[in-house]
Amino acid sequence: MRIISGKYKGHRFSPPRHLPYRPTTDIAKSGLFNILNNYWNFENIKFLDLFSGTGSITYEFSSRGCTDICSVDLNFGCVKYLKDTAKKLDAKGIRAYKADVFKFIAQCDEDFDLIFAGPPYPLTNIPDISDIIFERKLLKEHGWLVVETNHLTKLDDKDFFNFKRNYGTTVFNFFSWNKDSL
Repeated sequence: MRIISGKYKGHRFSPPRHLPYRPTTDIAKSGLFNILNNYWNFENIKFLDLFSGTGSITYEFSSRGCTDICSVDLNFGCVKYLKDTAKKLDAKGIRAYKADVFKFIAQCDEDFDLIFAGPPYPLTNIPDISDIIFERKLLKEHGWLVVETNHLTKLDDKDFFNFKRNYGTTVFNFFSWNKDSL
């Protein structure tokens, strides 16, 4: 895996094989960030990375100048790897938590400009993520939620859904409080 843009561009990282993660492919990441780059100044946002795994998306935001990042994953090994890699990169402003994502968002009292959720594809309650995020008002008024799924998970009928983009078998579903912010 590698960081595709920003100050850490080209940095490669190789998480241990025994960790349970499914990294977002470079093609899908490039597509996602082509969309995000047109709307966001990463230096001025507060970002939440849910199901962060080994930190691939976290590192991309940090590399682009985001210094207020909260990353959450259930696996201790993934969180440790993310913290260790962030330290090696000397990446500032990354807070990594070992927690069940659903418990974390149910209790979170912060709000964010941008939230990315890359849950394990077989997870049956993926559709609940957007419901909880909006119910708990974890997005700022102009904020975006991006939920990564495969082509089998349909979120088009969910409240606050705006659009989706497909990159092979990876689908990014975009949500916001209103369509004018996208």
